[in-house]
Amino acid sequence: MRDPVVREFLLGFWKIHILHHAGEGGIYGQWMLEELHHHGYRLSPGTLYPILARMAKRGWLKAAEPSRPSGVRLYRLTPKGREVLKQVQHSLAELTGEVSPRRSTKSRRATSS
Repeated sequence: MRDPVVREFLLGFWKIHILHHAGEGGIYGQWMLEELHHHGYRLSPGTLYPILARMAKRGWLKAAEPSRPSGVRLYRLTPKGREVLKQVQHSLAELTGEVSPRRSTKSRRATSS
């Protein structure tokens, strides 16, 4: 992704995806890369793993160390992360209602009268 403006907005979408799926029982990096790829996002491990580390540092995710050297690190949603996800879901629903094409037309008509 070369456009830094687009990347900045997509970063928020990626984080929402991560919080959502971590809340469904946990995620690991390779699975998350595949899940985001399924939605059309092309991230490298060098992009995803720092995001996961920052989210864990903020207390939104908890990383479980692998039980064996070749094991995967599982990330789960924390109570703080669940609160963040709830906030984001509420804000996203409000924003979607505001900016959806059908809604926007009605809003503009109401304010221009």
